[in-house]
Amino acid sequence: MVIGTRLRALREDRKFSQGDIEKRTGLLRCYISRVENGHTVPSIETLEKLAVALEIPLYQLFYEGDEPPPLPNLSKRTTTEELAMDAETEKENRFFEKVRRLLSRIDEKDRQLLLYMAQKLSSR
Repeated sequence: MVIGTRLRALREDRKFSQGDIEKRTGLLRCYISRVENGHTVPSIETLEKLAVALEIPLYQLFYEGDEPPPLPNLSKRTTTEELAMDAETEKENRFFEKVRRLLSRIDEKDRQLLLYMAQKLSSR
C-alpha cells in the first residue's frame, strides 16, 4: 500500500481539498501534495496530524476494512508487573544456564575452589 494514495483517497472521500487539510494540520499544501504523489514519506507525527484532520483513527490510514482489525491474543498476562517478572525470570534463567555451562568446563579442583570462595563471599 502506498500511503500517499491512501491519504488522497481518504481526503477525497470526505470531500476535503488540500487547502482544507492545510488549514486543519498546519502543513503546507505543497507538502501534502508531495506526500500524496509519493515524493515524500511522512513521519508518524505527521500521519497523526493527517488522521486528526481527516477525522479518522490512525489505523485507518493503513487498514482498508470498515471495522477495526481484530486484536491478536498476544498474552494472557494482565499487568505490566507480571510481564516485568517474566522478563526478570527469563534473564535469570539465561544467566544460570551460562553459569552451568561454564562450570561444566572446569575441573573438580577449580570448581571446589570457586564454591569455597562463593561461600566465603555470601557469609559476609
